[in-house]
Amino acid sequence: MGNVTPISGDTTQKKLREYIERIERLQEDKESIADGIKVVFAEAKSEGFDPKVMREVLKIRKMREDERQELDAVLQTYLAALGMA
Repeated sequence: MGNVTPISGDTTQKKLREYIERIERLQEDKESIADGIKVVFAEAKSEGFDPKVMREVLKIRKMREDERQELDAVLQTYLAALGMA
């Protein structure tokens, strides 16, 4: 299992507890942020925006320009092959 530190001694146990508690706090923050994102999507939907399309826009915005161009080119190729473009 890789580098596993034997758990013995107060210092090691204390360190382990600190790591676990830090992770737990971060997980709580993550859940809170996820809830906030859901609220924003719900607000946008109530204003007539499509959350599914918004998620796609978010994915595309994370891409570099060259990645977006490649995606668009491949997508257009596939659509043309299927007679959809």
